[in-house]
Amino acid sequence: MLTERQLLILQVIIDDFIRSAQAVGSRTIAKKEKISFSPATIRNDMADLEEMGFIEKPHTSSGRIPSEKGYRFYVDHLLSPSQLNEEELASIRELFNSKIYEIEMVAKKSAKLLSEFTNYTTIVLGPDLKETRLKQIQIIPFNREKVVVIIVTDTGNVEHQTLSLPEGLDVSALEKFVNILNEHLKGCPIIELQDRIQKELIGVIKKYLYDHNFVFELMNKIFDHNKTEKVFYGGKTNMLSQPDFTDINKIRSLLSLIEQENIVYNLFKSKDAGISVKIGQENKIKEMQNCSVITATYSIGNEPMGTIAILGPTRMEYSRVITLLKIFSEDLSKALTSLYQNEM
Repeated sequence: MLTERQLLILQVIIDDFIRSAQAVGSRTIAKKEKISFSPATIRNDMADLEEMGFIEKPHTSSGRIPSEKGYRFYVDHLLSPSQLNEEELASIRELFNSKIYEIEMVAKKSAKLLSEFTNYTTIVLGPDLKETRLKQIQIIPFNREKVVVIIVTDTGNVEHQTLSLPEGLDVSALEKFVNILNEHLKGCPIIELQDRIQKELIGVIKKYLYDHNFVFELMNKIFDHNKTEKVFYGGKTNMLSQPDFTDINKIRSLLSLIEQENIVYNLFKSKDAGISVKIGQENKIKEMQNCSVITATYSIGNEPMGTIAILGPTRMEYSRVITLLKIFSEDLSKALTSLYQNEM
């Protein structure tokens, strides 16, 4: 059990190191306004904190820096809410008051704004198609051989594919077929569409389209069950500006990892509502074990739909990042819930 004095010294060390990226010595601590004890007393408490594993001594300095155990204790017990400035709050209000009805655009802008606010890397996962429902299918003729098929979901996500038409297929017949799909399948879970089409609408397919195989191929391409939603990034290379990342090989490995969208999606996808903080070795992926990752889920109603993640050094501004993620996840959830209810 830490004493009140040790708690205060630990908080000062971590706050100061987060701000300066410099090891913190007893003299620096003694000069703080809220510190009223001598450098000798501070040194004794720092020695105890080091022995307990909350701080450690770098080889090149007489000061101390937080350990991963120290950061974990700090996050769990010492954080206080951060306050955003009026300019930041205005930017967030502008984003979510702009009546954007596509999750893709909201996700892109959220990722960009969060990376600018924090100078860390932001990753926003769109909803898994398995969790979304059909709002509308549209067919737009591109030329005589190709059409663009557009899928709009209840979460505002828009998917499109350019498809080649089989020889002799009447585009007008395909449009009639799509209209019937919209009539019968609006609100159907995306994951159930193929099954519903094959079981309930086979007669419609035979009536309007002679090439049945084309229809099923089309549906397979559009509603691939193994497909995950998109991954949106902000500040991919921001970690290069952090003094913590000086090992070129490690940073190259980390950048290579986050370029792999399927891995990133599976890595950060979460069904657990609320904020999650993983520090250093708590991350199971080797390339991320010099980092901290803070994630929050956004939802429609009470159902988590996607994730917002911020990746940075273990010397992260935890309070500020957590405050920002709470605001963004809550505002994004409200926007999507409102959109969903309007479409029901």
